[in-house]
Amino acid sequence: MCHRMRWVFVVAILALQGCQSIGVGSIQRDRLDYGGAIADSWKEQTLLNIIKLRYFDTPTFLDVSTVISSYQLQSEVSFGREIFPNAPVDTNRSFGLTGIYTDRPTISYAPLTGEKFVNSLLRPISPQAIFAMILSGHQADFILRATVRAINDVYNHSASPARARREDPAFSQLVAALRRIQQAGALGMRIEARPLAVQGGRSDRPVTADTAWLFFREQADAETAQDIAFVRKALGIDPDVRELRLGFGALRNTGSEITLLTRSIMEILVELSSGVEVPAQHLAEGRARPLQGEHRGPDVQNPYPVARVLSGEGPPADAYVAIRYRNHWFWIDDRDLASKRAFSFLRIFSSIAETGVVPQQPVLTIPAN
Repeated sequence: MCHRMRWVFVVAILALQGCQSIGVGSIQRDRLDYGGAIADSWKEQTLLNIIKLRYFDTPTFLDVSTVISSYQLQSEVSFGREIFPNAPVDTNRSFGLTGIYTDRPTISYAPLTGEKFVNSLLRPISPQAIFAMILSGHQADFILRATVRAINDVYNHSASPARARREDPAFSQLVAALRRIQQAGALGMRIEARPLAVQGGRSDRPVTADTAWLFFREQADAETAQDIAFVRKALGIDPDVRELRLGFGALRNTGSEITLLTRSIMEILVELSSGVEVPAQHLAEGRARPLQGEHRGPDVQNPYPVARVLSGEGPPADAYVAIRYRNHWFWIDDRDLASKRAFSFLRIFSSIAETGVVPQQPVLTIPAN
């Protein structure tokens, strides 16, 4: 009997250890698995929408709002033996083991509609957020090419059918100079909260608005000082003004302003769609919009398009993200660092586009039952 009881205790201990691994021990595994799956699905959905825009198809945006992963493990151990060997059979008992494992993940999806759709996709990105990203270390030339239509009436390139145009000759020189000024640490920004006049009654809490001011470092080396002088001249800025008010718009009002006509996330997606490599048959049949010839070649010196999406009839061998659409495969090559960077920053742009709204992140809940 003692030998059998030892086996019962071993089985019971293993069952308890199984409950512990499903509870606390599953957090590391599930957090990475669910996080990776959500990230991969976001990349695939975004790539699909970019391709759809090239084909004048309707994009669809669906967010993962919550993830609830519930586990349940039930175990039962019983032991018996013949107590009365000569008694009837129904008085004898035998050993038994029963286990039940249940995994019930619940995933909620939230389509982008109404105010959230406007804030996430149609509202232009704030100039303050763009320069905050630049001052945090992201390359100024890349950020400005992707998010800005014009700076003080100096226009960027656009591949959008509604406003297709070449960039102004000064734009490339302007963003390159800003990049060098950024690298020299000679560009700064400060935020000032100013009170607003409240009409129609009094308020116990003061109403304020943030105003951003840009400035260039006065003690700079000769090359950086030359770049700063070029930026001031190209943007029509007074050479004696120390601080420049940062605002939204295409035209400046005074010589002490830098105004950015920024793009929305939808506009950025349209611009990225210009980098989609459409099969020749689809172009010949008029299924996708053609692009201007000077921007369709794989010229590595040409910064446009910002990202390149390759296509083929078979699945790619080495892809950062791939999706099948209209019986063809479309993908971004995993060795194309510039396109991968544009795709990664698109996620950041999507978050900061929601002015004043904290984006809802997926929530992972694991009951430790």
